[in-house]
Amino acid sequence: MAKLPLEGIRVLDLSTVLAAPVTATFLGDFGAEVVKVEEPGRGDFTRGTPTGARSPYWAQEARNKKSVTLDLRTERGRSLVRDLVPHFDVVITNYRPPTLVKWGLDPDSLRALAPDAVLVYVTGYGLTGPYRDRGSFDRIASAFAGLTHVTGDPDRPPVRSGYSTIDYMAAYLGAFSVVTALYHRDTAGGGGQVVDLALYEAGFRASEDALASYATTGQVRERLGNRNPKIVPASDFTTSDGRRLSLHAGTDPLFRKLAALMGTPEIADAPEYATRAARAENADSLYAAIADWVAAYTAADLAKRLNEAGIPASPLMNIADIAADPHYRERGTLVTVQDPEFGELPMPAPVPRMSETPGSIRTTGPALGEHNAEVYQGLLGIDAEQLAALRADGVI
Repeated sequence: MAKLPLEGIRVLDLSTVLAAPVTATFLGDFGAEVVKVEEPGRGDFTRGTPTGARSPYWAQEARNKKSVTLDLRTERGRSLVRDLVPHFDVVITNYRPPTLVKWGLDPDSLRALAPDAVLVYVTGYGLTGPYRDRGSFDRIASAFAGLTHVTGDPDRPPVRSGYSTIDYMAAYLGAFSVVTALYHRDTAGGGGQVVDLALYEAGFRASEDALASYATTGQVRERLGNRNPKIVPASDFTTSDGRRLSLHAGTDPLFRKLAALMGTPEIADAPEYATRAARAENADSLYAAIADWVAAYTAADLAKRLNEAGIPASPLMNIADIAADPHYRERGTLVTVQDPEFGELPMPAPVPRMSETPGSIRTTGPALGEHNAEVYQGLLGIDAEQLAALRADGVI
């Protein structure tokens, strides 16, 4: 097996829920040694259990990590963190700025301990600005970034994404920032640096041209449901078996293919549909005709017909559909790993796919404090007697 690209990089995960620890997970997928710091007796919130027991979610999102326990609310615990930091290439945290200062985890304090380390701060609003001390979660970040406002049907209240989309988007940015900073350090002669990533920024960066459009036209992007007013036809429709199917034939060549498949090739040359602008102007009548046509087919049958005709289409997939889909498994997007507690456990594979150094899942999420002895004795030289005393005092 090829050496993983991040082997030899050591990451200290001083974070919880959700973007920051997933940043560490992505790095671990590609070979970094990740040490996760958890609260003694309870464990990380992502475990999903009040006693620190393992959950399937933990098995997935704490994969390729080592677990140590440490109470950062104690001075002895914070002293241990200060001892640990110089042994790591990357430190990831997401506490609010006042807590960072209180616990000595702020950039100035950590840079003094490890000037060559990459220090990643994934906070709700960033380390600067008038809102810097506020807390946030994916829901709040989505609201602040403008994503929630534009999501949903125009005649209904806005809704957030069904998944923690911004958390995972921020995690991708966090991992990208780490490898960029490490490249600068290790190949360009640079030193360590601070990465200041606000959770909302990941969502705002996905807002397409909304800001530029507002600046030049004064137009505020609003909810449009499944339609895009500039690209027609591109929407979701109900099939004969009651499922929803998404299709996109918004370019002129694709629309010609759709018109032919519908048995009405002539509409591709009709003045009201012949151009992209004309279709946008006459979207209601075109969508009504497509809806009637779609309603005569099952989702599976029509998706097959559309794709064979070169028109992008897919049924709306739920997780049961995905678990059974051959493409997910044969491509390796979904993999099944062996977990000591849950047995065969399917989960998303490491992405992106790399031809020479693909990511791997070497271990699933660890037991609480499973690596205390390995890390504290191996890195810090703490002996067994001292380790037992720290455990008895509730520090670890």
